[in-house]
Amino acid sequence: MLAITCPGQGAQKSGFLSSFLELDAFAAQIDELSSASGIDLRLHGTESDDETIKDTALAQPLLVASAIACAAELGVRADYVAGHSVGEIAAAQIAGVFSPADAMRFVAVRGTGMAAAAAQTPTGMSAVVGGEPSDVLSAIEAAGASPANVNGGGQTVAAGSLEDMEKLAENPPERARVIALPVAGAFHTEYMASATKELAATASALEIADPASYILSNSDGTVISSGQNYVDRLVKQVTNPVRWDLCQETLLNAGITGMIELVPGGTLTGIARRAMKGVETFAIKSAADLDGAREFAATHA
Repeated sequence: MLAITCPGQGAQKSGFLSSFLELDAFAAQIDELSSASGIDLRLHGTESDDETIKDTALAQPLLVASAIACAAELGVRADYVAGHSVGEIAAAQIAGVFSPADAMRFVAVRGTGMAAAAAQTPTGMSAVVGGEPSDVLSAIEAAGASPANVNGGGQTVAAGSLEDMEKLAENPPERARVIALPVAGAFHTEYMASATKELAATASALEIADPASYILSNSDGTVISSGQNYVDRLVKQVTNPVRWDLCQETLLNAGITGMIELVPGGTLTGIARRAMKGVETFAIKSAADLDGAREFAATHA
């Protein structure tokens, strides 16, 4: 059985779309998605530097568009689809909940709203790698931060004020490393509350369909059969923790044997190698990986 996963913010790297834009169909879809979002995705996927695409209002549409176009180019149907954080929006489109244009309208509002929320107070996120789970959560709480992403595989992402992040870095959990992430806000915490009202209004104006594939929710890892329920969860997820550990648990219990991570791949497959023993993984990082991904999918579908 095969799962397709879509990475979240922080996975982007300067120039990561360059090889893909040599493919005519991929390039044409990126242009269509650029029009829907009002953002020059070609520019930001090829020429913009890492600091520029750290901007939430750019990073989120760029990541969602990249995953959507990559899935279309790949041409593979998966048994399960899941996205991490903003990757859930790409997963929704791949599963048929959103049209490509509506997915871009939704993520453009999400990215802009979260960027505005982040600008209100200096905040950030840091990955805590290693350590005992209870010690990690205690250290995050002691620093005044929140566990925004519980990813499994020995990785939890803390979010809070920059002061909170400094406290955590200075007092890491035993046998753990604290790594600052290239994001511009404390996502999936109450710091993002101001972004939800307009996002809910945008969602209410979109055409929503029930998913055609099994799709997992970051809120609790469950399979969601109602498109409206899934979109309602997307709105709430802006301020709620991402439970990627529970998504992985669901995939394991379902008997998944292979997992493909769409471009820019590497983050989720890295976590899976630690947390999903026995499941083979394939990360799509460049256009040269597409044929290998198709062969991988044929083995596991």
